[in-house]
Amino acid sequence: MKHLWRAVTVTALIVVAATGFASPALAHVEVSGIDTTQGGSGVLTFRVPTESDTASTTELLVTLPDSNPILSVATQPKAGWTATVTKKNLPSPQKDEDGNIVTQYVSQVDWKADNPQAAIPPNQFDMFSISAGPLPKQDSLTLPALQTYSDGHTVNWNEVAATGQAQPDHPAPVLTLTTSSTDTNAAPSSNAAQAGPTWPGIVALIIAIIAALLGLANLVLLRRRS
Repeated sequence: MKHLWRAVTVTALIVVAATGFASPALAHVEVSGIDTTQGGSGVLTFRVPTESDTASTTELLVTLPDSNPILSVATQPKAGWTATVTKKNLPSPQKDEDGNIVTQYVSQVDWKADNPQAAIPPNQFDMFSISAGPLPKQDSLTLPALQTYSDGHTVNWNEVAATGQAQPDHPAPVLTLTTSSTDTNAAPSSNAAQAGPTWPGIVALIIAIIAALLGLANLVLLRRRS
């Protein structure tokens, strides 16, 4: 019986340790969307966690694709932060959704904290949103992001996982674009989906394993008493 209880304890510790090592991978810059359909316009929201224990996040620079130019971007006002939109010239003029001729597209959006008090404190997160369009007619949109800390440290979230490979250390935010206006909520990140089970699922797995082992131990105890 002692050996059985020892097996229960060891198994539980192994599972908890494994999830402890896996959980930090969830803390990275991600993007989600509302009304983000292919060819349409929608709201893109970036979730930015401060992973440092001592420094704050003071800047977020998001790069939009050159290969599929986004003609129009509007930033949502954010107290304590200044957003700067950078544009580039199009190879040739295009028409926007209203039929107007445009000669430039948005290449970057840069948010900077106006003062130390507005920065994202250690181990906290904040959200940054833009309205953008027209979005490319493709399944997903990769949006590299450069995060700057108050101590000068930077993290470049620009790595893209190859098909079938594990998630890289610094994955670029990826927005899934829908093909129908009836499905307007885009997935937060295809990279996150590839990373494996989410934290609630892992917790449920731990509980299920421990419950199964405890049930087995109880069954053995009852048989010995009978």
